[in-house]
Amino acid sequence: MADTLAGPAAPSADAVPEFPMARAARCPFDPPPELKELQEQGPLSKVRLWDGSEPWLVTRYAEQRAILGDPRVSADIDAPGYPSKAASGGGKLSFIMMDDPEHARLRRMATAPFSIKRIEAMRPAVQKIVDDLIDDLLAGPNPVDLVDAFALPIPSLVICELLGVPYDDHAMFQDNTKTMVRTTSTPEERNAATRVIGGYLGGLIGKRLAEPQDDLLSSIAGRVAAGELTHAQATEMALLLLFAGHETTANMIALGTLALLQHPEQLALLRTADDPRLVASAVEELLRYLNIAHEGKRRAVTEDIEIAGQVLKAGDGVILVNEIANRDPEVFPDPDRLDITRDARRHVAFGFGIHQCLGQPLARMELQVVYSTLYRRIPTLKLAASVDDVRFKHDAFIYGVHELPVTW
Repeated sequence: MADTLAGPAAPSADAVPEFPMARAARCPFDPPPELKELQEQGPLSKVRLWDGSEPWLVTRYAEQRAILGDPRVSADIDAPGYPSKAASGGGKLSFIMMDDPEHARLRRMATAPFSIKRIEAMRPAVQKIVDDLIDDLLAGPNPVDLVDAFALPIPSLVICELLGVPYDDHAMFQDNTKTMVRTTSTPEERNAATRVIGGYLGGLIGKRLAEPQDDLLSSIAGRVAAGELTHAQATEMALLLLFAGHETTANMIALGTLALLQHPEQLALLRTADDPRLVASAVEELLRYLNIAHEGKRRAVTEDIEIAGQVLKAGDGVILVNEIANRDPEVFPDPDRLDITRDARRHVAFGFGIHQCLGQPLARMELQVVYSTLYRRIPTLKLAASVDDVRFKHDAFIYGVHELPVTW
């Protein structure tokens, strides 16, 4: 039986590395080199956060899945030992920062619209959105910022349609979600941005209570009318769905495009693909290779558990860095190579266990439509600047690029 002295020796205070680590400037698609070094040393190590706390960092795939599937770890940001990303600001994002049974109760209320059958029924509408935006690209200025003209509008239009949020208000919620995910935002700025979007969505829910429509906001409002949700809980749920529904996918569209432009042989293979299975494979590989949630999933241990010969004590914080687990050579041979023919479906870009991403069917479908259409319709697409001039989002909890100047 293991005890608290088993496994890796506790490092001295001076040896504990700061987290998060910086990516190498010459390798913007790769995890920070220090993460690779820690992974090679073992699955568990201690790191130091902004507030001086020292949670466990988990860098290998098997151990991450084991912890994410263990009920003795908590996703609740108020749990003792929870490793916060920054000083308070923004509050909980609904059920993703809760534990069962409340997590399961709330999650079930939002599950139906994201079923695979319903998402597939949306594919023709998403295809039209993508085609219309490409028409606009071809008719508009050249060069153009692909983020502003293409990557952001697609998921924003889709999630607005699904929720029942007027797309005319997209600038407001996009600007405020940028503040919410920016690591340099102060707690006051983050709280203010959350209040703006929360107040806006709360007002829409109030309108749906009076006049229901055929959209997800009306379904959420119906839960309020039935006494299953408070108005505040309904607003938090709507905020989560709006935020997650556009911010993550938009970054994957732009960052994935840049990665393919830097790997022309892979782009050529995808551009000429007439097999939907290869397109789906490319989406999974890009999710594995890029993994835009780049500061890890955070958890707190609620009961002592043994992982890889080490006992994690109740009250310990845990950070599971998906981007390095998705580069584990024990699971993905030659992991630093982008290969769209690889079977990458086991990646943990969407997490694992009960908290895995609710919207992953929608994200997959949107990316499949984009990756199978954009490069075929604009076969000469290329960067309009040096990759060295592209500004990567090192200052945000969700990785991507601020702008992507392209031409054709």
